[in-house]
Amino acid sequence: MAKSSQASWGGRFSAGPADLMLRFSESVSFDKRLAPFDIAGSKAHSAMLAHVGLITKKERDAIHAGLDEILREIEAGKFTWSTQLEDVHMNIEQALTKRVPAAAKLHTARSRNDQVATDMRLWFKHACAEIMARLRLAQRALLALAARDGHTLIPGYTHLQRAQPVLLGHHLLAWLEMLERDHSRFAAVAKHANWCPLGAGAIAGTTLPIDREFTAKALGFVDEKGRPRVTQNSMDTVADRDLFLEFASACAFFGVHASRIAEDLILWSSAEFKFVELPDAFCTGSSLMPQKKNPDSCELLRGKSGRLVGNLSALLAMTKGLPLTYNRDLQEDKPPVFDSLDTTAICAEVLAGTLEGLEVNADRCAAAVSDPALLATDLADYLVERGVPFREAHHAVGAVVKLAEQKGLPLDRLATADVKACHPGYGDDWATVFDLKRAMAKRRGTGMPSPAQFKKQLARWTKLLG
Repeated sequence: MAKSSQASWGGRFSAGPADLMLRFSESVSFDKRLAPFDIAGSKAHSAMLAHVGLITKKERDAIHAGLDEILREIEAGKFTWSTQLEDVHMNIEQALTKRVPAAAKLHTARSRNDQVATDMRLWFKHACAEIMARLRLAQRALLALAARDGHTLIPGYTHLQRAQPVLLGHHLLAWLEMLERDHSRFAAVAKHANWCPLGAGAIAGTTLPIDREFTAKALGFVDEKGRPRVTQNSMDTVADRDLFLEFASACAFFGVHASRIAEDLILWSSAEFKFVELPDAFCTGSSLMPQKKNPDSCELLRGKSGRLVGNLSALLAMTKGLPLTYNRDLQEDKPPVFDSLDTTAICAEVLAGTLEGLEVNADRCAAAVSDPALLATDLADYLVERGVPFREAHHAVGAVVKLAEQKGLPLDRLATADVKACHPGYGDDWATVFDLKRAMAKRRGTGMPSPAQFKKQLARWTKLLG
């Protein structure tokens, strides 16, 4: 059965939406979290209306007082939300109008289209700041771990096969680089969000003499010199969902990075590796097998990355075929980004907590990195330094590796005569290559894992992260 016409748009209708349609179309159940931003936008808008003379200062003050009262009720959990009023905007406006008659003028020169665009841009700036702060926690935990245990040597892997020796700290700083790129992506999203949509109206602005720059300044949409930043095309303003896609993309990138870090930790903490011990506080046991210690935090980090990728996919699918400008489909843009914020924030905190409690098993790392085959490429470099072309040197070392396998000996335990028989480039000093300290010291170029470079990178990150 239809209800009476809806207060914000019902003048043209003889009856309101059916109960089923109300349940289907309401968004207040999820967009009520925008309330602080909606109220901030309404205060700035009413201040602008008073500034240009469309309402009086007395009416502005009454509207502000009423909005402040409603915000206090919302924060205290005492505000009653109604799905019949569809969304956060109408819930607040209706509650305000009952208390402050002048609030009937609040929607002057404003549409819910530019209103929600403003709310969301304020929300994105807030959300990016929240995530960036949590990313810094994870980065600082990584830096502390690298400073404490970074000089431990471990095998580096390609194709999940032992490749070459690296400092554990070099591996940890690789994770830091990944998270720093995530941090910069969220900073970019916040910068892109810093344009004020108010004044775009429903599609074509307004004939009323508003001051968009005044509103932008009031809401903090300003550049580094304090100059107002307002969107430049009213149609694009209400249709644009690039910020949603960029934010969800940045969250998905972080999710993928956290998943890759988690996968390394899951492998390293297994009995087969045992390079690290994960903190008990971020692991669980088995309901059947009493000896088990399961890497739950890491497995959930790995799992939740799929959720973040899914949120991005949902937004891309939703927006790909929409004509300009606003379409009701876009109501569904908020749940994915809200969930992406919540999921990313807690994942960053859990990653930080897991890293803070991590213990390194130096003996197991030393045993794994003692495999002389890890320095096979160094042996090829030795031949190159003696004038052998690299491709020829590569084959010459391959012959030595094959000989070691045939004889069942470690690479560095072969007889010198047998090695020299494989290629004339080998000298009597060929086995000096199999010295880890020598190997690491020679990797001294920028971005390489020598102790000297690691020390330099530690200093760089310490300065960057404070």
